[in-house]
Amino acid sequence: MLKSDYQTQKRLPTMEELPYKDGKPVDSEIQDLIAHLLKSILAYIWSNRNDWFFGIDMGWYYSPDEKAIAPDGFLCLGVERIKGENLRLSYVTWEENGVVPSLAIEVVSKTPGGEYKGKKRKYAQYGVLYYVIYAPLRVRKQKLTLYRLNREGKYELQEDNPLWMQEIGLGIGTEIGTFQGITREWLYWYDEQGNRYPTPEEAQQQEQQARQLAEAQRQQEQQARQLAEQRLEQAQQQAEKLVARLRELGIDPDQLD
Repeated sequence: MLKSDYQTQKRLPTMEELPYKDGKPVDSEIQDLIAHLLKSILAYIWSNRNDWFFGIDMGWYYSPDEKAIAPDGFLCLGVERIKGENLRLSYVTWEENGVVPSLAIEVVSKTPGGEYKGKKRKYAQYGVLYYVIYAPLRVRKQKLTLYRLNREGKYELQEDNPLWMQEIGLGIGTEIGTFQGITREWLYWYDEQGNRYPTPEEAQQQEQQARQLAEAQRQQEQQARQLAEQRLEQAQQQAEKLVARLRELGIDPDQLD
């Protein structure tokens, strides 16, 4: 039940009044890094947009009658990216015009904590369109599980990796790469053609390489011009010497065909 249902019945609690810490630490370093990798890429490729928010291990309140749920990562569209001077303490649906996340991501530690059952039911109930479960520590079982909510409010398993999410305008999937000097399999964003978006570090390297290539091409072009100028000058000098020699022999070069 959202703001429109409650506003005539009672005052809704504000973000500042709601608990924003549950005292539970992130289970592993990799969980934190994966979410921050995804957010850093978004901040780069959507730097000119202010209509999105990506929360990391942040409390999300769907209803004032329910406790907050804290996905490892979640993406909301159509909301302010930066909200207030002190930003968000938590994501409160009734203070976001009823916008629920379009995507929720759970990174499973060595021991699952309800990602495949309880949290899956909750996200479906809340209307989260896409749900991603990533279990990087699994060895014998599938690491990446992707769901899309159908019209009946049930999650349907998706087989694509990366999976293109038309409503979001992004794809998501796994690939070997390097982030903060760590080379391993990561979750990444992709474009519609299945091309992976680079991390900010990779983008900077690509830009630097492009600048170096452009500078190398400029130098090559400059050297080619200088060489052509030298050859032209040499040809002119040789022609002048020939003219001078002809005149020494009493031959007028202007009379020659």
